[in-house]
Amino acid sequence: MRIIIVGAGLVGTQVARYLIEEKHNIAIIESNEERARHVSNRLDCMALHDEGNSLSALESAGVAKADALICVTGSDEVNMIICGLAARYPKLLKIARVRNDEYVRRNFQNQVGINNSSPMGIDFFIHPDVEAARSALDAIEHGAVGNILSFSDTPFEIGTMDIAPHSSFDGLIMKDLRIHIEGDSLIILIERNGESILPMGITQLMAGDRIYFLSKEKELNAGFKLAGYPSKPIHKVGIVGGGRLGSLIAMGLLSKEKRKANETRDVDEDGEKISGKGKKNGGIIAFLKTLVPRGLRKVMIIEQNKDICRELANRFPEALILNEDISDESFISEEKIDDLDLIVTATDHQELNIITAVYLKSRGVSRAIAMVDSSGYAAIAKQLGVDVVIPKKNVVVDSILSRLIGVAGFAGGGSGIRGVYSLGESNVGILEVEIVPGCSADGNSLKDFHLPEGALVMLVSRKNEEDFIPHGDYIYTAGHRLFVIARNGTEKEIETIFGKAETRTREAGKVRGKP
Repeated sequence: MRIIIVGAGLVGTQVARYLIEEKHNIAIIESNEERARHVSNRLDCMALHDEGNSLSALESAGVAKADALICVTGSDEVNMIICGLAARYPKLLKIARVRNDEYVRRNFQNQVGINNSSPMGIDFFIHPDVEAARSALDAIEHGAVGNILSFSDTPFEIGTMDIAPHSSFDGLIMKDLRIHIEGDSLIILIERNGESILPMGITQLMAGDRIYFLSKEKELNAGFKLAGYPSKPIHKVGIVGGGRLGSLIAMGLLSKEKRKANETRDVDEDGEKISGKGKKNGGIIAFLKTLVPRGLRKVMIIEQNKDICRELANRFPEALILNEDISDESFISEEKIDDLDLIVTATDHQELNIITAVYLKSRGVSRAIAMVDSSGYAAIAKQLGVDVVIPKKNVVVDSILSRLIGVAGFAGGGSGIRGVYSLGESNVGILEVEIVPGCSADGNSLKDFHLPEGALVMLVSRKNEEDFIPHGDYIYTAGHRLFVIARNGTEKEIETIFGKAETRTREAGKVRGKP
């Protein structure tokens, strides 16, 4: 695919790096000369030092032949203007990072579908706070003992957990996992001393390993317990920071309704769902709804700005709103902040979020979630003992890639890949793949049809049937969705295996192997 990225900040470069590894043709436009030079020296792609909201710059980057345009500059207005300039190319997929709720709401009200988009010319908005809030609430649902990765339309989830010394997982041989877990479950990845390991039956787990555990909710909670982190009820939640992100998390916690696992990810500014043709299906904060009734939770929001506190009090009458400075130690003692079951630090300052989370844990708060900007700070926070760390920029990158690759019919309609998910700092990710009729794999068994080295089918999803973790006798069947864990750089091979027959190359036959 030919893809143009406007904005070479952290998000833009991460998206570009992934797509370059997957052999896509990338052009980056960056207005800052130093950043443009840095990208040119570090990435194997075209890098233009120019203003993105210039039609001549877009033309120089090859917009006339491009498949997608991704706008991630620091300005909402610039991102939307660029998409508007590219509106003359109706087949071009346009994705924009936009933080302003009003822009998002107005676009979704007018949107009538892909390639027949709103007057603003944007096919997908990526709202950083919405994506981060969703991740936080997913973690809270499981007791805030690790990050949670949920998949659409399937009850299976992935929980990340660090193996505690002397826990049941410490020293466990992989083939003996079934002794401890009754339901369908699988450890799909181990991170050890900076190395990513795709485990086999003889692999032994060790204290200090970070594992990625695939299972349904019941078994996932059992997995956390076996790793040494038993789930504790969360009834009293404190949110530090009452801005957009904090209020979204509060809204999810206080919602009267329950969230359903198969609800769409696309919502408007009010949280209402948007169907494939832009129609609202109703519901309040569909993607944020908690599975626990609000009566079982008490929410406290701590915000330093008096005006914001006044607004929060009107929006959330059932919550306790405190107009205080979280760094004031006397306030922490007076208000019994250390009596909370969970603290979520969601201010605009990632250093404050980390320090506050660590300090309150030292004061007796059971669990802590910290929102940070990037994965570098996430690693620091994890080392300091924060239970769940959500790097907002990484969440945005995943969302962009999933929408880019997940559009049906995109790039000629031959691709079977419908989504991508990253796994922390590893060089391994998850591809959501649909088996296309007539592809190389169709009709073959899992044990007799070899995928590229470093790739493993971890989950099968079928319409109107129960999802399952496959064994060797599973037969690849057209229409089934697969979740494949694979090392970065193998997307093209997997796309070839599961894509349309006419899009395959001669190399596709090489994936066949003997049992």
